[in-house]
Amino acid sequence: MLQTALHFSHKLLQEVVHMGDSVVDATMGNGNDTAFLAQLVGSTGRVYAFDIQKQALVNTANKLQELSLSEQATLIQQGHETIDNHVSIDAKLTAAIFNLGYLPKSDKQIVTKPETTKQALDALLPRLAAKGRIILVVYYGHDGGERELTLVQDYCQNLPQEKFNVLSYQFINQKNNPPILFCIEKK
Repeated sequence: MLQTALHFSHKLLQEVVHMGDSVVDATMGNGNDTAFLAQLVGSTGRVYAFDIQKQALVNTANKLQELSLSEQATLIQQGHETIDNHVSIDAKLTAAIFNLGYLPKSDKQIVTKPETTKQALDALLPRLAAKGRIILVVYYGHDGGERELTLVQDYCQNLPQEKFNVLSYQFINQKNNPPILFCIEKK
């Protein structure tokens, strides 16, 4: 059976993230990806997780504590456009993940923005290790979502093929704007 964007994103991350690695969850939300990454990097790795909403930080901190994964995660209550301020330019990240849109079961007016997503991608690419991956799961069925989807598509299509492979994964016969997954892999 074909995998959902969420399950496929985790498979793509699992293939490249190992114990001791450094990774980014650019949109921590309810902490599911942060916890998944924290398990993969283990106690010797580091997850940098970003979100502007206090509730996202609380939800993620609780999830990490329940799973005894708090030690390897740094939770940052700021937007992903501040990656430059929190992750050393010398860091070699093996992965990053974005879930673009809004925090489920929260204020649907607080959404990710194309401009800040571009800033985050610009900060991540030079930090990405060879064979590292950036996953973007784009939920675009909200006001401004189409603009962000267009930005991500254009950004990915314009990456030089000599340096990056880019995958797009989506269901094309489903209703209600199913998410589209993009995977940027550094060669």
